[in-house]
Amino acid sequence: MTILMEKETDYELDFDYGKILKKVVLKSLELENCPYECEVNITLADDDGIRVLNRDFRGLDVPTDVLSFPMAEYSPPADFSMLEDDVALASYFNPESGELLLGDIVISLERAATQAKQYGHSLKREVCFLTAHSMLHLMGYDHMTDSDREAMECRQEEILNALGITRD
Repeated sequence: MTILMEKETDYELDFDYGKILKKVVLKSLELENCPYECEVNITLADDDGIRVLNRDFRGLDVPTDVLSFPMAEYSPPADFSMLEDDVALASYFNPESGELLLGDIVISLERAATQAKQYGHSLKREVCFLTAHSMLHLMGYDHMTDSDREAMECRQEEILNALGITRD
């Protein structure tokens, strides 16, 4: 398992984000029964940095809390069987490590801090929630319909509860 983390903001955190986000990533993969070792990139950004990405990739020139950039499309979500052919092996796996290239996560710490205050819980909980949310996106989940949103919310809570990360 490779989790590459970059912190591209001066925003200070009062918890070991590397350790806790690794736990969220691993628990997400475990609960979705991912049969592969994976590579995930997580970038902690500020509002300005994520705004540029949101503008460039989604056409929305505003900051957001989290962006997910999955490497593959799964239908249904977390159905890893589509990765078992030669084309998938060449496209979605790191040739050096053999790990599944799951994708990239970018989190705005500024936005996360604002939302943590708004929802009345810790910044740690909010960053973990955004990581779990984004991990599910990397595995094909979405929230475009009410039923998809409900399924995704249920999975997010399951991941966080399994780690004892609850609303403070």
